[in-house]
Amino acid sequence: MDIAVLGTGSVGRTLARGLAGVGHTVVVGTRDPAQTRRREDWLAADDITLDTFAEAAAGGEVIVNATNGAASLSVLGDAGVDNLAGKVILDVANPLDFSQGFPPTLAVKDTDSLAEQIQRAFPEARVVKSLNTMNAAVMVAPDSVGDGDTSVFVAGDDDAARAVVVGLLRDLGWRDIIDLGDLSGARGVEMWLPLWLRLMTTVGGATFNLRIVR
Repeated sequence: MDIAVLGTGSVGRTLARGLAGVGHTVVVGTRDPAQTRRREDWLAADDITLDTFAEAAAGGEVIVNATNGAASLSVLGDAGVDNLAGKVILDVANPLDFSQGFPPTLAVKDTDSLAEQIQRAFPEARVVKSLNTMNAAVMVAPDSVGDGDTSVFVAGDDDAARAVVVGLLRDLGWRDIIDLGDLSGARGVEMWLPLWLRLMTTVGGATFNLRIVR
């Protein structure tokens, strides 16, 4: 599958390598490919194909939003409405607001979510929320915690789009995939982030995940 990963931070780089490692063709979208290639944190990843947001999105069957949540709508706008139309957007971003320092608050919560904002802004795209409840390393290596028995969630209005994302999750090794139904399910998983941040401090690291026991 041709996948465009938008975002060149640790999440974008990790997901790009993880998805390429299980057989997908991955292009990473960035605002300025030449500038990104000069970044020190990109030097170890110079074998990953870089393109502009629009060029990457144009060639992708699935678009992964791995941007900073505060910039997601802007970046997706740069990717182009026509380049997103009809495509699955796997949204892994979180609407974290660092304007008052750390820990951040949520820029949207309770009755809305970043994923729903993206869906409203790009109504012809098919947005699915997933993988936002853990750090990047766990996203692509579920066996790294809990013997691989932890849980990941999906939410989206389009059944077929959720099925595409479930397939990608299985490719990455996820076994306990919990379907939350329509995109309003993104509200709950985004609101998990304040507790995740507190746990990260309490347990002294970010390599952990939820497990739903039933």
